[in-house]
Amino acid sequence: QVQLVESGGGLVQAGGSLRLSCAASGRTLSIYAMGWFRQAPGKDREFVVSISRSGGYTGYADSVKGRFTISRDNAKNTVYLQMNNLEPEDTAVYYCAADRGPTSLYSPGSRDPNAYEYWGQGTQVTVSS
Repeated sequence: QVQLVESGGGLVQAGGSLRLSCAASGRTLSIYAMGWFRQAPGKDREFVVSISRSGGYTGYADSVKGRFTISRDNAKNTVYLQMNNLEPEDTAVYYCAADRGPTSLYSPGSRDPNAYEYWGQGTQVTVSS
């Protein structure tokens, strides 16, 4: 079992930045590809970004490419999401997730939420215009 806890959300003006963290306990994260997803009110949960076990491979949704950066520190069992130049459209609850593991070292992680087994409780990000 893996427990995931997100933090770092909040209210920010458009153009601002936030850094989300996802801390894991229960098992090492190093065997899992990790992903960030988000869900806005009235919308389906959508893929944001994912990262391979070692951090060498990543995948980004087009809507966040060039603005968001995912990283991980397996020694700290933590995954990060640096969000820059935030837009009101980024407002959502952000969730981190660990896939079903163990994953190929070269897989950047899936864009399909069904590929992920463990989920955090989410952290709210609100971007005002």
